[in-house]
Amino acid sequence: MTGPGVRGGLAGMDHSPVTGRVRSLDALRGLAICGIMLVNTWQHTLAHRKSTSIDWVMGNLFQSRFYPIFAFLFGMGFALFLQSARSRTGHPRLVLLRRLVVLALLGAVHWWVEPGEVLLPYAILGVTVLLPVSFLPTPVVLLAGTGTTVAAMVTGKPYVLIAALFLLGLATVRYGGAARLASPVVFGTSAVLAVALTWWWNHSPPGGGVYQAAALCGAAAYGTGFLLVVRRTAVFEALGRMALTNYVSSTAVILAAVPLLRADGTGTAVVGVTVATLVAQAAFSRWWLTRFRYGPLEWVWRSLTWWEPVVNRQTGIRDPHSPVPDPHRPRSEDEPRDRS
Repeated sequence: MTGPGVRGGLAGMDHSPVTGRVRSLDALRGLAICGIMLVNTWQHTLAHRKSTSIDWVMGNLFQSRFYPIFAFLFGMGFALFLQSARSRTGHPRLVLLRRLVVLALLGAVHWWVEPGEVLLPYAILGVTVLLPVSFLPTPVVLLAGTGTTVAAMVTGKPYVLIAALFLLGLATVRYGGAARLASPVVFGTSAVLAVALTWWWNHSPPGGGVYQAAALCGAAAYGTGFLLVVRRTAVFEALGRMALTNYVSSTAVILAAVPLLRADGTGTAVVGVTVATLVAQAAFSRWWLTRFRYGPLEWVWRSLTWWEPVVNRQTGIRDPHSPVPDPHRPRSEDEPRDRS
């Protein structure tokens, strides 16, 4: 993903001038998908066994550390899609509204199967927060995002934090500041704060806001550290490009594995089920993306957004072993070049 405000300002990130995607952000979304599945799998076991050491690890190192990354990228994706839609239609926000409504419908079905999932709340917050705020000047958006972040730290409410990260992601795209976020200074500062706040929470819990702050700093450390160290990996990138498909399919796996997860009193089955699922999803995502441009659910979402079938078969010359496009390959006339 990329946009006018991001292009040329993402030092260390791979921008494909043909597809218009920032590949490192796809990979970062893939990292978030991995962490979210691990936490979701673990949470299905908590009420059915005694506490073990794995619960301390999950609660202090993983829980609430990955959805902030996903929320921030959602805000960025909103801004990037709006920029792309302006080149295709005279009513970009109407298309964006339809995109969010489709996501809400998918989320409602998913919520029926798995109450507490995030697609429906994300769609609702997109309509009620992001869409109206998109009319405001960028400094106002940044101020609103900062103020909402403070409110989230005070209240300890996760959905307040999600709304704040949506706004900050939107402002980041407009300002072109993504490169500055993935810096050693940001990583070092957020890591130190995450450790200090987590220690404070464990030894003298003052309220939900401190845990929220520790989780947010942990998310910033994981995200910036990943971008600094990993830079590019086709495995995470493939997972991230099919994030919707992988998120929904992971729910099916978790629900099918519930008897195994609850029968294991140690909690180690959580790791086994998660790793096995993610390996399978990564392999499938890489296989699928060598043949198609969008994941199965991503294609449905995109087609309903534009209210027409979107060409999905790969065309032109490409490396059949790579899930990502070659920016220098020939392209057919019908191959889309949008940034969403």
